[in-house]
Amino acid sequence: MNPGQVEQALQLAMQYSAAGSLAEAEALLRQVLAVQPGRVEAIKCLGNIFKLRGQFDQAAAAYRRALELRSDDFEVHFNLGATLTDLGLFDDAVAVLSRLIQFWPNVAVAYNNRGIALRKQGRFVEAVGDYRRALQLQPNLFEACFNLGNALKDLGELEQAIAAYQQALRLNANDTAVCNNLGIALTALGRAKEAIAVYEYATRIDGRDSRTYNNLGLTLRDMGQLEGSSAAFRRALEIRPDYAMALRNLGSVLRDQGRLDEALAAYRRAAELQPRDPSALSNVIYALQFHPEMRFKDIAAARQEWNERFAEPLKRSIEPHTNVRDPERRLRIGYVSAEFREHVIGRNLLPLLRQHDRRAFEVFCYSGVARKDGLTAEFRRLADVWRDVGAVSDLALANQIRQDGVDILVDLTQHMSDNRLPVFARKPVPLAVSFAGYPAGTGLDAIPYRISDRYLESEFGVRSSEFGPGLRSSSSDLRPAEQVFLTESFWCYDPCGAEIGVNELPADTSGRVTFGCLNHFAKVNESVLRLWGRLLVEVKNSRILFLTATGSHREWVHTVLRKEGVDPSRVEFVDICPRLDYLGLYHRVDIALDPFPYNGHTTSLDALWMGVPVISLAGETSVSRGGVSLLSNLDLPELIAWSPEEYVRIAGKLAGDLERLGDLRATLRSRLEASLLMDAQSFARNIETTYRNLWRRLCREQPGA
Repeated sequence: MNPGQVEQALQLAMQYSAAGSLAEAEALLRQVLAVQPGRVEAIKCLGNIFKLRGQFDQAAAAYRRALELRSDDFEVHFNLGATLTDLGLFDDAVAVLSRLIQFWPNVAVAYNNRGIALRKQGRFVEAVGDYRRALQLQPNLFEACFNLGNALKDLGELEQAIAAYQQALRLNANDTAVCNNLGIALTALGRAKEAIAVYEYATRIDGRDSRTYNNLGLTLRDMGQLEGSSAAFRRALEIRPDYAMALRNLGSVLRDQGRLDEALAAYRRAAELQPRDPSALSNVIYALQFHPEMRFKDIAAARQEWNERFAEPLKRSIEPHTNVRDPERRLRIGYVSAEFREHVIGRNLLPLLRQHDRRAFEVFCYSGVARKDGLTAEFRRLADVWRDVGAVSDLALANQIRQDGVDILVDLTQHMSDNRLPVFARKPVPLAVSFAGYPAGTGLDAIPYRISDRYLESEFGVRSSEFGPGLRSSSSDLRPAEQVFLTESFWCYDPCGAEIGVNELPADTSGRVTFGCLNHFAKVNESVLRLWGRLLVEVKNSRILFLTATGSHREWVHTVLRKEGVDPSRVEFVDICPRLDYLGLYHRVDIALDPFPYNGHTTSLDALWMGVPVISLAGETSVSRGGVSLLSNLDLPELIAWSPEEYVRIAGKLAGDLERLGDLRATLRSRLEASLLMDAQSFARNIETTYRNLWRRLCREQPGA
C-alpha cells in the first residue's frame, strides 16, 4: 500500500465509521496501521470504533497510544476521559480531564464531563462546581444543567436541584428524563401534587415511558393512594413486562395492602429479572418476615442464598485491616442507615447517640437519608463525623469507611429498603454488628454478630455470646452460626417531643370498648383478622379501629370479618396521618391488638406511652416476640398470649374489666418512664459493653495488625 493508497484507505475508513459500517472501517484502519503504525488519525478512529461497540478497554488503550504520539490532541483527551468514566476508572478519568482543562480552560463540555466522573466518585460538591463552570461558559448547555440538578439532588439541596431541572426543561421541554428527576425531587420535598403534574406532562410527551409511570406510582404510594399507585405500576409493566423496579414497587404496594402472597410473587419475579441486584432478593427476605406461614428455616434459607450470591464472590477482594489492636483504646463506631430521621429506627437509635461515652467511642454516621428533617439535624450534631452517602456507590462507601479507620460497623437496616449490605459484604472493618432495624439477623458471614434481647431470643435456639449483659443460652441451634449479644431490651423509647397527654378511658364515655391496630397494615393478614373477628364477636358492642391508606384492602377486611360475624359498622378505618395526629388516635382506643407473626414494636411503645395496653401473641421468630420483650420489661406478662385461644381470652377478659383498663390508662406512661424501656443511660452502657467486649476478643484472637 503506497502513501496515496494509505490516505485513500484512511478517508474511506472514516466514511464507513460515520455510516455505522464499523467492521469495514476497522479492517481498513488495520491495513493503514500495518503500513504506518504511528498514524494518529487511524488510531483515534479505531478507538472511536471500540467505544461505539462498548469495548471500552480497547478504546482506552487506543486513545492512550494516540496521546503518546500526540500529547496535545483535544479530541483524544476528551474521548479518553469519557471512556475511563465508562470503565469506572474515575480517578484516571478526572486526571485526564483535568489535564484537558489545564490546556483548554474555556471548553464547557470538558467541565461537564469531569463533573460526571467526580459525581461517580461521590465528590458531589466538586461536581457541582464543574457543572456551574460549564454553564458559565455555555449557559444553554442542556447536559450540564441536567447534571447539575442530579448532583444537587445527591447533596440533598433539593430546592436548587429543582431550579436546575426547571432550567433544563426550558432548554429542552421534551426530555422525559428531566421530568422524572424533577418529579422525584418534588416528591422528596413533599410537593407531591406538583410532582404528579410533572409526570402527567411527561406522559403527554411520551406515553410509552415506563419510568414515568413507575415514578408516578411511587408518588401516589407516598400520598396513600394505593389503588392509583398499583395502577401506575401495572401500566409501567404493560409497557415493559420485564421492568423489575416496577415489579418491586408493585410488590411493596401489595405488601402495604396485606396481600402478602401477591407481594412475594412480585418480589420473586423481580429478583429473577435482576439476579445481580442484591436489593431485589432483600425485598423477598424482608417480606417473608410478615407471612404467617413462613417459618424461621424458610427465612434463614433465603438469607443464606443472599450471602452465597452477593457476599461470597467479594471475599477474595477483602484486604487485611490495619486498625491498632489495643483493647482499651477509644473505638471508632460507624452507624450505617437511611433512617437518621423521623422514623422508628431513628427514634430508637437517638437515645444511644445522645448517651454515648465520647471518651471511649468516636461516632461516625453514614447517612442515606433522602428527606432530611429536624431529627436528621440532631443526629448530625451528635455525630463526631457525618457523611451523606445516599448516592455513593457500595464500593466507594466501603473504601471511605476503611479510610476512616472505623473499628466496628453497625448495620441498622438488615434487609429493609435502602440497606447497604453490599458494603458490609466487602468487610471494610474488622468487626460488624447488626442492630436496631428489626430483631433478626442478616445471614451475612461478614456480619457475624447481632444485638438482641433475652426476651426476643430466650425460647428459641441462638448461639449466645458470653460477653453481653443478661445472657441466656439455649441448647437448640435453629439459627445460623451468628453470635447474638443479649441485652435487657432491644428498644429504648423516646417520644421525641410528642407533647400530647393521656386522656380518660374512652370506654367510660362511649359505653363500649374500642380495640385498635395502628401498625403498618403489612402486618395484618387473614389469620390475624379471623382471630380479631372472634374477639369482636365475644366482646359485644365492641369496635375496632385500623390505620391504613385507602384502597381495596379495606373491603377485604370487611369480607374476612363479616365471615366471622362482625358487621362492617363496627369497623373503622383512618387514613395515614402525621405523627401527632397518629398519637392522638390512641385517645379513641381502649386496647391495642398486636398483629402476628410480625408484632408491633415501636408502634406498641407508642400505644403504651398513650396509656393503651397491648395484647400480644408470642411466636417463633424474633420479630414475633416484640410484645414479649416490651410487656416483660413493663412487668405485664399477663398481657402475653402463648396461643390464639389465650389471646382471645386475655383480650376479652381485659375488655370486661373497665376498672383495670382505667388503672392501666392512668399508670402506663409513668410505668414506661420508670422502666428499662426509657432508661437511655443503661441502654447505651449495655450496647457499649457489647462493643468493648467484641473488640477485646478480637484483640485476643487477632493480636497482630
